[in-house]
Amino acid sequence: MTGAVKRPRLEDVAAAVGVSTASVSLVLRGVAGPSAETRERVLEAAARLGYRADRSASLLARRRTHVLGVPVLLRDAFRTELAEEVQLAADARGYTVALSGITRTHDEQRVVDTLLDLRCEAVLLLAPGLSPAGLSALGARVPTVVIGRRLPPDGFDVVRVADADGIGQAVDHLVGLGHRAIVHVDGGRSEMAPERREGFTVAMAAHGLEPRIAPGGDSEEAGARSARALLDAGLPTAVVAANDRSALGLLDVFLRAGVRVPGDVSVVGYDDAELSRLAHVRLTTVSQDAPEQARMAVDAVLERLDGGRTDVVERVLRPRLVVRGTTGPVQA
Repeated sequence: MTGAVKRPRLEDVAAAVGVSTASVSLVLRGVAGPSAETRERVLEAAARLGYRADRSASLLARRRTHVLGVPVLLRDAFRTELAEEVQLAADARGYTVALSGITRTHDEQRVVDTLLDLRCEAVLLLAPGLSPAGLSALGARVPTVVIGRRLPPDGFDVVRVADADGIGQAVDHLVGLGHRAIVHVDGGRSEMAPERREGFTVAMAAHGLEPRIAPGGDSEEAGARSARALLDAGLPTAVVAANDRSALGLLDVFLRAGVRVPGDVSVVGYDDAELSRLAHVRLTTVSQDAPEQARMAVDAVLERLDGGRTDVVERVLRPRLVVRGTTGPVQA
């Protein structure tokens, strides 16, 4: 009779690498200390051996708290809105959410560690900046959901919108209004920027148009810089910004320069953050459906905590263009 397959232990990973179990634990928890070389060797050995933390034993040892941890970048309007929706979705399922702010002195990893020290049973990350290896290591510690970032799920679940589709809807809308000279102000180094750039390039090519991409970022200041550069280089008839904050910076500079929106240039944002809905802004933008993303993310976590699911999932929502007052037909 064949014996049961032995589950790899922390000690097995340590022995394979030739380091202490404490070092292995630090690497798998994403905590600073071990060298980059040691981290790489530990992650490789853990993957090769098929090591996964025993979450059920961990939860039993510390008892259930029914608390979900959510790091949040407070200066990002959409992510704070998404955090609120996560809290509402968790409340409806009988769970509490612990929010902790990411700041200049408390980066995302430090905030995650603090939340886990507070005995959060799972972590929901809003467009996280952690590396894929760091996310996998975190997923080995507790159930983890990545929200709003395109990554192959690897020890963690993913809930996101199809960003390329959203940008494509914006381009289709502008082309339908007669625009041909359309510029994409990209998201700079933000995690969502590559897919949105790609979506713009593909959508423009589908209409037989030359894509023009201007460097941007994820803040009002970045949008303002892009607007000034566009004024100097010659305005297109339409701009698709990678996010609402950048779009607001564009609108501010255009207004101060006497550029009419949408008379002289149409502007589209991305996120449908609360500021974009204000009566004096009325930004045409792409909605990411924050309530639905939050509900799906909380459901994914509870499938693990309460339902025993062990496989990883990726759930992709289709975004929706919301037409307001910053887009209009090309003026003759």
